[in-house]
Amino acid sequence: MMSEKVLAAVRVAPGTTEMREFDRPKIDDESALLKIEVAGICGTDVKLYSKPPTTAATQGPVIMGHENVGVIVEAGEKFKKRQGLEEGDRVFVEHYVACFSCEWCRIGEYRHCEATDWRTNPDARRFGYTSADFPGTLWGGFSQYMYLPWNAVLHKIPDTITAEEAGLVMPLSNGIEWALLTAGIGYNDTVLIQGPGQQGLAQLVAAKTAGAAQVIVSGTTRDKARFELAKELGADDVVDVLTEDPREKIMDLTNGRGLDYVLDCTSRAGTAPVLLGVDVLKRREGTLLIQGELAAFPDFPVKKITEKAITIKSARGHSFNACELAVSQLDSRRYPLEKLATHRYGIDQVDHAIRVLAGETDEDAIHVSMMPELVGQPGGAVR
Repeated sequence: MMSEKVLAAVRVAPGTTEMREFDRPKIDDESALLKIEVAGICGTDVKLYSKPPTTAATQGPVIMGHENVGVIVEAGEKFKKRQGLEEGDRVFVEHYVACFSCEWCRIGEYRHCEATDWRTNPDARRFGYTSADFPGTLWGGFSQYMYLPWNAVLHKIPDTITAEEAGLVMPLSNGIEWALLTAGIGYNDTVLIQGPGQQGLAQLVAAKTAGAAQVIVSGTTRDKARFELAKELGADDVVDVLTEDPREKIMDLTNGRGLDYVLDCTSRAGTAPVLLGVDVLKRREGTLLIQGELAAFPDFPVKKITEKAITIKSARGHSFNACELAVSQLDSRRYPLEKLATHRYGIDQVDHAIRVLAGETDEDAIHVSMMPELVGQPGGAVR
């Protein structure tokens, strides 16, 4: 028998978490209840925790956690028929909760749906972002259970993949989406990936799988262990931007030609990665993929970009196809992807875990797995 109460970690203010109990939500014919096994933490959680969004959809108590894996323990008949799932199935849950009737949803791009865009829609739903004051209450994975409405986007996880491995589906799907489906990396291409975190390493695996001839990974001196993992995952070369002249080394590694693609996966690194990317792209028609870290870019080098005919693309979310490909990638065992999952914590250690990933401690975490079953137990690096 399931308890009528659910324990969850709740963000109640910037950088502040409280453990709270909620009533277990009632499940009707078109909804389900997920028992959380793993909720991953990424750089977005670091930003959302220290500077929570101020939109109406994200106000009040928020159960964070948007990289969620678990087992369906209760589900309505219509929900099971629509999703093609049964109670007992393990699933990965995308964080988008779309309408599935607008123009974006009809072409499969539900990540752009207004119904799940918390920036513009005060009634938006998105796992890990939505206030617990909304019906359903349990809208995030830092909880023992999570509510699944009819329009949750789910991916069944085969028995050959563990729950902790499945917790890597989102960063892997982002890597596939950004490197392959957005940037367009393919056979014999040359690539620079800036930042050896979970997103950068995921893009490394995607690029090598697609047949890239040369993949260079850049980072800083503190990334020594990550550089070793990058090499194990297929990186051809690594560059420490603090101890080496990155432009000089990259041009040397490419015999003066430059690169076909530069993917910026850095965090809080300012304008330097983009400027380096512009410099080391090939003479004409290279592609630069950027994330939305900078609100503004003073003295943006428009002249150099137009002279080199550089295409700039934005890294934004993932698609259903990318998630399915990520599951297949994990199941293939081609790469030791389980090594990306470096730390485990119970949901009662959310505050500390986020600070670990933010680099505020001496621990070096790539991907953190939050596990409700570890409540009351010491967490830390995976042994």
